[in-house]
Amino acid sequence: MATRALLYRRPAEPATLMVKHGSQFFAIRLRRHRRARRYTLRIHPTDREAILTMPPRGNLVEAREFAQLHGGWIAARLGRLPKAAPFQAGTLVPLRGVPHRLVHRAGERGTVWTETRDSGERILCVAGGAEHMDRRVHDFLKREARKDVHKASLAYAEALGVKVKRVSLRDQSSRWGSCTSAGSLSFSWRLILAPPYVLDYLAAHEVAHLVEMNHSARFWKVVARICNHVERAKSWLDTHGNDLHRYGIQD
Repeated sequence: MATRALLYRRPAEPATLMVKHGSQFFAIRLRRHRRARRYTLRIHPTDREAILTMPPRGNLVEAREFAQLHGGWIAARLGRLPKAAPFQAGTLVPLRGVPHRLVHRAGERGTVWTETRDSGERILCVAGGAEHMDRRVHDFLKREARKDVHKASLAYAEALGVKVKRVSLRDQSSRWGSCTSAGSLSFSWRLILAPPYVLDYLAAHEVAHLVEMNHSARFWKVVARICNHVERAKSWLDTHGNDLHRYGIQD
């Protein structure tokens, strides 16, 4: 937890509180934010939990009342999360938008690679012990994401005459990418699960911020000038983006 956040947490304040809705109990994660003006709730799609943000002067009694009041909303949102798809043998995982079935190859050497069966089915083969399967698939997907994002970002930076200082990957739940004025770009590794034009658009979007650090009409003109599939990618993310958060997690 950041040092700044510790300043607002009471010494004996719990990290979570329990809320009951009908016959269900939900653990709500608490966090204080120095700029929060009111209590807010959001659902973390990867951690599959509700997060209640409290203002600096908020208290546990009010927080519990707020969470309890919105128990139905919490239950409905958690219930609508897509079914988890852990990285284990048999799971279908999209790689650049193409479904690949995970296959464990315990007796073979190597890490992770792709194959196509005679039937035409695409598979993602994972060598080694079954206990390492989750980590190896995660590592493989992040490597592929880094390669694609880095290539696209540099290409768009050259087209706009700007310089990218650094490209990093995270598992962000609230945004697919970000950009700093210093030229550091950050992307969700989960973009490697989407069709290539989606990752490509996000790279164009973040690089365009090095020209316009806003979302003004001028910014969108920059994006449209270098990327011809903006609306198609935005539409895909609006429809399927939340589904990407279910891969590599357990229910």
